[in-house]
Amino acid sequence: MASTLSTLLFPLLLTAGYALAEPTRVLDDNFPDPGIIKTDQGYYAFGTQGSGVRVQVARSDDFASGWTRLDGTDALPEIPGWVRTNNAQVWAPDVIQRDDGTFVLYFTAIADNGGKHCIGAATSSSIEGPYTGEASAIACHTDEGGAIDPSGFRDADGTRYVVYKVDGNSLNGDGPRHPTPIILQKLASDAVTPVGDGVQLIDRDEADGPLVEAPSLLKVEGTYYLSFSSNWYNSLNYDVSYAVASDVSGPYTKVQAPDAPLLVSGDGSNVGPLGGPGGADFLDETRIAFHAFNDGQSIDSGRGVWVAEIQVASGKITIQ
Repeated sequence: MASTLSTLLFPLLLTAGYALAEPTRVLDDNFPDPGIIKTDQGYYAFGTQGSGVRVQVARSDDFASGWTRLDGTDALPEIPGWVRTNNAQVWAPDVIQRDDGTFVLYFTAIADNGGKHCIGAATSSSIEGPYTGEASAIACHTDEGGAIDPSGFRDADGTRYVVYKVDGNSLNGDGPRHPTPIILQKLASDAVTPVGDGVQLIDRDEADGPLVEAPSLLKVEGTYYLSFSSNWYNSLNYDVSYAVASDVSGPYTKVQAPDAPLLVSGDGSNVGPLGGPGGADFLDETRIAFHAFNDGQSIDSGRGVWVAEIQVASGKITIQ
């Protein structure tokens, strides 16, 4: 039975079209790394493992309010053979819909061979699943620390891609920091088969701390916008920034202050200052979703889901 996590009436929502006056928390449970999609059945979000399932699912009729986590619904109840069966650590899912109507779930899980995270894909005829995993992973980068945080993207010409992070910081230890590049992988029309080698879009620099991660791609009026998070996910330094390019393969230029980061701890929301905002996902050129600490201070309170309206123009993104 569905459990409504947010049935509040938001005084900051304008009656015409549910316009958002500022970032609004719509799920106050622990639902990290929301990947969002609009379908004929409503808006859906998919989150990192929790609440007893591998891939959490939530939905809303209007995006701005009324989000409900679907208790007991696991989008990926059966894992494919390449995934470790004990503590698979299924993280950061994202869902797209193919031209033939099939839904494709991208996810992160630990491979049985190598012990590092890989990017996988699964398909379903229903948005809520269950999804059936592909026999092989899309990308692993085992020697470089693994691969996490996939996000699907369809370019204007119909070409499919997935962007993800090489998890180099998993190798850091006491030595020098390893690269954590964001990779663009072209896919066949089935949206699950890799085509050629991946292309590096950005990597961390000193301003990003130990890593960049959680990418999402958007194209508006010929410009590509790549959102990403920096710093440790469990700290108040976690944020959302973005880079821009005129070609999907780059080169990408990270946008600097005062136009970025897009979201940082201390920014306002309908429930008070944000803490540790990150894992943002573009729905379209007007809306995003992201997670943040529920109490604004600590990951121990769980990471709920916020939604916000954005404006994208002339190489800049702003929160409306």
